[in-house]
Amino acid sequence: MATDLIAPEDPFFSSIPEQIRNDSRYMPHFKDCIGAIDGTHIAAILPPNEQIPYIGRKGIPTQNVMAVCDFNMCFTFVMAGWEGPAHDTRIFLDGIRDPKYKFPHPPNGKYYLVDSGYPQMKGYLGPYRGQRYHLPDFRRGRPVSDFMEYEDINWAYENNIDSEIVHGRESDDDDDDDDDDDGDDDGESNNLIGFEMELTRDAIASSLMNSL
Repeated sequence: MATDLIAPEDPFFSSIPEQIRNDSRYMPHFKDCIGAIDGTHIAAILPPNEQIPYIGRKGIPTQNVMAVCDFNMCFTFVMAGWEGPAHDTRIFLDGIRDPKYKFPHPPNGKYYLVDSGYPQMKGYLGPYRGQRYHLPDFRRGRPVSDFMEYEDINWAYENNIDSEIVHGRESDDDDDDDDDDDGDDDGESNNLIGFEMELTRDAIASSLMNSL
């Protein structure tokens, strides 16, 4: 059902989302952003003899489901079925590389926001490493004067986007921050493609700093 029915309304991402275009917090900083990717754990009902591969740190059998949301709070891609302990990077790379899943790849110059559980590569903009990006912290508020470093700015913009499109999901970022990638990305996050997205991230942070 996911591959046949869940898809972007505009598969070419030809226009800037209205929620970005009409919001001075995001425009023009995120004019090329087309959505956000994250994973969540969904309880899995399995026969007792099949539960073990699905039990991870949650202590119960779960599926690790990767989903993509747009700025209308609509799913544009869902990939279910992976065991709970599966690393986000492994699921992500399988989803974008295998044509059978019909993943909506970002056009040249566009990108998705991803968290630290995913490799940073062209079309996928991740946060600064070693920083925390949690929605509850953002909702508690933080004085603008605290934003003295690009790392803090990145914390702010990712949570702004997160609050718009992925309410109520379970976050596993605490554990992902300390996990290494599973090696399937062939070094993509460390090559020039990853560096290009780092420059994009720095440019966004700089423009946000200048707008404060």
